Amino acid sequence: MANLKLSHIYKVYENGHKAVNDFNIDIADKEFIVFVGPSGCGKSTTLRMIAGLETITSGDLFIGETLANDLEPKDRDIAMVFQSYALYPHMTVYDNMAFGLRNRHMPEAEIREKVLEAAKMLDIEMYLDRKPKAMSGGQRQRVALGRALVRDPKVFLLDEPLSNLDAKLRAQMRTEITKLHKKLGTTFIYVTHDQVEAMTMGTRIVVMKLGYVQQIDTPMNLYNKPYNKFVAGFIGTPQMNFFNVKLLRKGAKVEISYPDGSKSEVDYEVVSKIHNSYLNGEKEVILGIRPEHIDISEKKTNLMATVTAVEHLGNECIVYGVLGKASDEFTMKDEGKNIIIKTLEGTKVEVGDEIYLSIHEDKLHLFDKESEVTLLHAIPPYTLVEGEVKGDDLSLFGSKVKLPAAMKEAIGSASKVEFEVPPSAVVPGKDYSLKVKKIEDVDGQKLAYLVNGDRYLFALVDNKVKEGENYSFSLRNDKVVVLVDGKVVLEPIGEQEFVVGNFLKKDVGRNKVEFYYEVEGDQIPAPLENGYKINAVEGNNCYKKAYRYVFDRKSITLGEQGLAAHVEKVLDYGNQKYASLKLGEQNLLVEVPNDFAKEEVKVWLNGEAFEVWQQEIDFRIC
Repeated sequence: MANLKLSHIYKVYENGHKAVNDFNIDIADKEFIVFVGPSGCGKSTTLRMIAGLETITSGDLFIGETLANDLEPKDRDIAMVFQSYALYPHMTVYDNMAFGLRNRHMPEAEIREKVLEAAKMLDIEMYLDRKPKAMSGGQRQRVALGRALVRDPKVFLLDEPLSNLDAKLRAQMRTEITKLHKKLGTTFIYVTHDQVEAMTMGTRIVVMKLGYVQQIDTPMNLYNKPYNKFVAGFIGTPQMNFFNVKLLRKGAKVEISYPDGSKSEVDYEVVSKIHNSYLNGEKEVILGIRPEHIDISEKKTNLMATVTAVEHLGNECIVYGVLGKASDEFTMKDEGKNIIIKTLEGTKVEVGDEIYLSIHEDKLHLFDKESEVTLLHAIPPYTLVEGEVKGDDLSLFGSKVKLPAAMKEAIGSASKVEFEVPPSAVVPGKDYSLKVKKIEDVDGQKLAYLVNGDRYLFALVDNKVKEGENYSFSLRNDKVVVLVDGKVVLEPIGEQEFVVGNFLKKDVGRNKVEFYYEVEGDQIPAPLENGYKINAVEGNNCYKKAYRYVFDRKSITLGEQGLAAHVEKVLDYGNQKYASLKLGEQNLLVEVPNDFAKEEVKVWLNGEAFEVWQQEIDFRIC
């Protein structure tokens, strides 16, 4: 059996189309992974790259500990089940299942043993003498599974194997494939466009759209914590309801204004992780709520809908309607007011009824209208806090500290300032102190809610921090966004830098070569494997192109050797200092010690730490 690793996998065609974009996943041994998404999202292309039926443009595929990019399909110890079954019509079921083993010149007695064992497992023993045309779709699918099964592969790949079956047979085969996976204890990778298959079969699901991975997670996390609107709408049947709404905070409550003019309220605690700018009643956001999280109320509420259709499904009832009063003019167009409610069978509701609704406020989903990314992250990306500047002093969180020089320069003469503070920028220290309201366990990390007036500051803390106590902390000033009058005046310092340069090869002896990254006239040794990889992906044109070399800022060293650079400026953030350097025509930011005072330096860049990015199509080569 085997684990798989796909690291920065790209598939780029000759016309520049990126079918798969920076695909990354570690698949553990015995996992059942499902790739799901609409047609053209890249799921089958990714599967075919794993199988070796499509070449990988860039990135690494590991099967076990083996780099498999250039392995022939027959050498990957992978079995694939195709959507079309791909059975030989002139062969019997037995011969179809035995075909691959005979090609490996396995003894006939051993072949027979394996075929009979697989046929018994799949309940097709009585069909071994038949030809595929004399079998049903479900039986042919079992034969295709059996042909893969007899090879005893490390990994099973299944490309929409049930799409040609009717609904009843699909449900039956879903169960059988799940049982087969548990019995074999083998890694399965399954491609489907059917989210029901994905939810019921996968231990983890990869949701894809237009070549990009949207989210990789367990079925229930995808359902309960979708990363964006696409995932939220793709997972779940009937799909999630979406409305453009406005949010207005009123003390301990937040008022929600719907497209039909109606309003409802939720507790501020429910949406406290949202950036304050979304709670002013002016900015539209997308509210998502699943049909099963809406109740039809016997009492009058602030949210009303008119029923336009009802589906009775025996054990449940699906009610379709529009918010507010329905128009007499019939239209198929969704004007943002359509609503779907899933309720128990027996609910008395008819077409034309005006019904009152209540929503489960703890099941609300909110998405940014432009990016469509969730606003309710488990760990908020940042918190907006307000400060006041007077001279060299900054008043923040009820304390006064000296304003770092870099911030003072950016703020200028302004007296009011705002900071977007990510939880990771809140570190133990002595500058500030706030009370811990509560602590959440989020994926193994402790997220503390620190009381800051009528709002919270979020921080990642260790186990020593307790609810109800005061937490003393400082800020990583280089990691916060500074705003004046709502405009960003100082960006945070990122973890990475990049330079642009060329790529060289040198012949250094009999059948020996060396590769170099050339940056501003300096030749930086490149790892041999990177050189071969760039050449394999780009061909001999690689020596005529410029590439973007991306690296961790911590890998930069100032010393006696390297590229000559001029120090243009030193940025003092109080707890960190950075030097802004000019390397020829390029800029570079490097962290320096507090006593740094040089005007000219030598910069040594470690080629071992470089990521190489193709600039024209923008993808990572290595």
